[in-house]
Amino acid sequence: MEIGQFIFWGGFILLLLYVIIIYNALVRIKHNVDAAWSNIEVLLKQRHDELPKLVAVCREYANFEQQTLEKVMQARAAVADARAQGDIDSLGSAEGALRLGLGNLFAVAEAYPELKANENFQHLQVRISGLENSIADRREFYNDSVNINNVSIEQFPDLIVAKMFGFAAKKLLYFPLQETADVDVGKLFT
Repeated sequence: MEIGQFIFWGGFILLLLYVIIIYNALVRIKHNVDAAWSNIEVLLKQRHDELPKLVAVCREYANFEQQTLEKVMQARAAVADARAQGDIDSLGSAEGALRLGLGNLFAVAEAYPELKANENFQHLQVRISGLENSIADRREFYNDSVNINNVSIEQFPDLIVAKMFGFAAKKLLYFPLQETADVDVGKLFT
């Protein structure tokens, strides 16, 4: 084999290896973009599924607390009315109802000291913030991946390989203004 053929085949093999390296890099970048988008979809689905459930739990517990407190307040008012009217029979039954209501309230507080509506709402707020931050992070990661893809397929010599194998530019993720606004959690409570 002559030196010219050796140089030709050596150069051809190096060029082929370079094209393979570029191709594999472009494939990896393309799949990173797809994976980044899938991560966004997972978090959006999680937000869609989880937030209404958390709100429902908070709503139910707030309703339970409200009912328990209303019963105690009604019993307290009945005691005050009976005392003001001097009605001993009504006072006895009102005191019994107040004692029962307070007993229920204390029993719930003792049995479930960690169950307080404000803690539920704090958990809801923390979870909403966590989900929104995760979604924002994933959106940023997706746009970074798209940018890497788009730059790679436009740079020379990668653009030659990209055109040969049909790699295309991806769109950056933009959201309409109404979709970037905060979620109105208050509407979920009505």
